[in-house]
Amino acid sequence: RRTRRRSTRGLGVSGGMAEAIDLYRQSVIGVALIETLNEMVASGALSPELAMAVVMQFDKSMCHALDKHVESRATFKGGNLRTYRYCDSIWTLNLRNTTFMNEEIETVLPMVKIVAYDMRMIEEPVEPITCQQCQ
Repeated sequence: RRTRRRSTRGLGVSGGMAEAIDLYRQSVIGVALIETLNEMVASGALSPELAMAVVMQFDKSMCHALDKHVESRATFKGGNLRTYRYCDSIWTLNLRNTTFMNEEIETVLPMVKIVAYDMRMIEEPVEPITCQQCQ
């Protein structure tokens, strides 16, 4: 299933932060959230302002969760680097037939796209949040 690319334009985010946030909003959960919020706004069940607040909280929560709660690490080897690009402090790598390993499994993936960026290059830092686990 192909989904349309969602943009952060008009959502109060700009520069390097917009590019970083786009990664989270284009995830399966991000696309589902935005589509659901759009439907709720269209039906009148939710105001556009409240929908915007939910999306902004999603952005903060994703940054926080990935920074503080993800401990899993993966390594990869072999495969073919098909294309690579470095633009605006963001690396995009397209790999084929690559072996990925973590503590539990090892698998060969026919196609992988890796998007990596340096959080230090983000112009507008995301306001930190605290969750119940961090308190």
